[in-house]
Amino acid sequence: MKTPPFRLAFLALLAAFSAGAHAADWSDTSLSWRYGTKFSEPYNGEDITKHVINFSNVSGYKYGKNFFSVDFLFSDSHDPSAVGASSGAHEAYALYRHTLDLGKVTGADLAFGPVRGVGVTGGFDVNSKTDAGYNSKKRMLVLGPTLMFDVPGFLDVSLLALRESNAPFNGFTSVSTPRYTYKTHAMLSAAWGIPFTLGVPLSFEGYANYIGTKGRNEFGGPTAVEINVDMQVMYDLSPAIGAAKNTLKLGLEYQYWKNKFGNPESVAPGATAKTPMVRAEYHF
Repeated sequence: MKTPPFRLAFLALLAAFSAGAHAADWSDTSLSWRYGTKFSEPYNGEDITKHVINFSNVSGYKYGKNFFSVDFLFSDSHDPSAVGASSGAHEAYALYRHTLDLGKVTGADLAFGPVRGVGVTGGFDVNSKTDAGYNSKKRMLVLGPTLMFDVPGFLDVSLLALRESNAPFNGFTSVSTPRYTYKTHAMLSAAWGIPFTLGVPLSFEGYANYIGTKGRNEFGGPTAVEINVDMQVMYDLSPAIGAAKNTLKLGLEYQYWKNKFGNPESVAPGATAKTPMVRAEYHF
C-alpha cells in the first residue's frame, strides 16, 4: 500500500528531528496554571469555570527547534463529566511541533525583508476528554512552511495543512461514532514571544490560528471557519525574588475562540468563547 504524500512528508520531517533531537543546544521547560470563569463548549451555552495545568518544553538544536505542550483541563459542574454527574469534565490535550530551518540545513541565506529564516513545520495534536456529551478523541497531523521573523524574542508564521479525525462517544445515547476523517484543510498560524519593558520586565506571548472549513462533520452537518487567539502579558517576577531571569512569571491572559472545533456558532450555543484568565508559570 502506498504511503499518502502528506504522511510521507511528515515522516521525513520526524526523521530529521530524530537525528538531531539528542543534540539540543538549549532547552526551556515550564509548568503553568491558568484559571478562568468564562470558558464555553459547543452545544452547552453555559459559562464554565476551568483550571488548566500545563507542561511545556521548547528546545533548539543545530537545524531547528521543537515544541511540546500538554494541557490538563478541569471543568466545573457546568461541563459535567457524565450525564447527570455533579463532577466536572476533564481533558488532556497534547501538541507537538518541529520546525526544520531550511537555511541551517542548506547553508543558504534565506532572509528577506523582515524575515530572518524559512522553515518547514510538522507535528501533531492529540486529545482525550471525558464529558457528558461528545467525549472527544481528536487526532491531527500538521505540515507546512514557516516564516521566522526578525523581532526581539520570536515571531513564527506558518501555513499548515491539517489532517484531522475524531471518534466521539455520545453519553446521552451511548452511541460510539467510528473514527471519521475530515477533509484536509488549511490553517494560518502565528506564535510569538516578545519581551518589552514598562519600568518592569514584561513579555507579550501567545498564538493565533485561522482555520479553514473542514467539510462535513461526522454527523453530516456543516463546519465553519475557526478563529482561536490566545494571548497574555506576563511579568517576570524573578528579579524581585532573587531568581534567574524568566524563572517565575505572572500575568493576565485572554482567549477568543470563535466556532470552536469548527462548530458554527449559529447552530451550536457556546461555540464561541471570550475568556479572560489569570496565569502563573515556573520555568526550570
